[in-house]
Amino acid sequence: MTAGAERAVLPGRGDLIRIVPLYVPEETVRPLEGVAPAVSPHLSYRGGPLLANVEVFTVFWGAAWQDAPLSDLATKINGFFDFVLTSALMDQLAEYSTDRVTIGHGQRVGTVTIASPKLGRIVTDQAIQHTLQQEIATNAAFPRPSSNMLYFIYLPPGVAVAQGGSRSCQAFCGYHDTINGQMFYAAMPYPGCAGCLGGLATFDALTSTSSHELCEAVADPIPGQG
Repeated sequence: MTAGAERAVLPGRGDLIRIVPLYVPEETVRPLEGVAPAVSPHLSYRGGPLLANVEVFTVFWGAAWQDAPLSDLATKINGFFDFVLTSALMDQLAEYSTDRVTIGHGQRVGTVTIASPKLGRIVTDQAIQHTLQQEIATNAAFPRPSSNMLYFIYLPPGVAVAQGGSRSCQAFCGYHDTINGQMFYAAMPYPGCAGCLGGLATFDALTSTSSHELCEAVADPIPGQG
């Protein structure tokens, strides 16, 4: 994981439990002189599921991922997961273990590139969910959902994601969610804007967002219940 610019959270910007918000320069959200900083929130477990040994399956949606330079980027993203899922980052997540579930290392269990359905300029979260369910049902390359399975879905340049009344590169850079509480996924729009690049190279911006959603999905796969 590459260290990069901090992402500051602006008040009132959508559902901050599941999303990676846009990068905001630190100086624009620095507390005013004489104003006390916000109190750090107290974390509590709400009894929902955790991903004890996460199994990541990467999905690269769009024909553009079949050719360089995006095919090379996909290979690097898979290499990132191969490293990070057995790294100290996962060891740090062990602090979110419970009496019933111990969070440990994970693994990447596969990858696939799909060219259809063909993407337009905007894809909705509903369409992402539908496509994921259809591919799992009809495409043997997709593993079945399980209590540890996490599908990471990457979109190509020029395709925005609409979710919860918001749009990628306008309100968020990525998010994770669930389908019926039994299928867990993360949506990764291509970071084609300054707000999602945050001064980083494309690969570093994608792995920054990916690691953020990986951690959140492991500890809170059904947003708000972990």
